[in-house]
Amino acid sequence: MSNTMKTVAIAGAVAAAMASQVTTAQGAAKEKCYGVSVAGANDCAAGPGTTCAGTSVVDYQGNAWTLVDAGTCTDIELPNMADGTPRQGSLEELDRDLPA
Repeated sequence: MSNTMKTVAIAGAVAAAMASQVTTAQGAAKEKCYGVSVAGANDCAAGPGTTCAGTSVVDYQGNAWTLVDAGTCTDIELPNMADGTPRQGSLEELDRDLPA
């Protein structure tokens, strides 16, 4: 591949990445929603038992958050806890479903 072709390919990749960022920035507003992700699917650290993305160890871990569309956090359908108590997402860290 010639240097010109490599330069064009790199420029195209950079342009695509920049366009993707603009689209994301103009998309729906997001907010942190605690207690809605399954183990290993959180977005980043929230407290003990998490260090960053993908490190939650318990389903619906109350101190692990995931970005969701703004205004939808408390409406996400979740399974009830083992004792039948309903689970609900929260905009603040929760004290439920924490690792032992």
